[in-house]
Amino acid sequence: MAKINFFTEDVTYTLKGKIAIKKWLQETIEVEGYQLAELNFIFCSDEYLLRVNQDFLQHDYYTDVITFDNSEELKTILGDIFISIDRVKDNAKQNNATTHDELCRIMIHGTLHLLGYRDKTKKAKIEMTAKEDFYLATRN
Repeated sequence: MAKINFFTEDVTYTLKGKIAIKKWLQETIEVEGYQLAELNFIFCSDEYLLRVNQDFLQHDYYTDVITFDNSEELKTILGDIFISIDRVKDNAKQNNATTHDELCRIMIHGTLHLLGYRDKTKKAKIEMTAKEDFYLATRN
């Protein structure tokens, strides 16, 4: 049974509209031709995500999202997406967006990484942003 789970680490955050978000993410994964095994979103603080970044990626800087692809089968999603709620709130203010809308953008960004999209080059970043915008527009 495919599952999308939401967890918190060292923050208090209640995600609104969980059922609709799960449906939206599941549909995105299917449209991209993948199957969902399990997808975990872990909402945390800046400091928690900084430690994840340092311990697992050897990066010493703050970020809004880190995605771990744990799948061993092609076209199967099995992953963990860590999201800093602190960064999401700051990004929302900078982008004149609600925290919820910004969180959805970060959630789809992490999911797109699991679907094979990258953002290391300018061209890849443009494509990924277009995909984010496309899928955000399909959200109910």
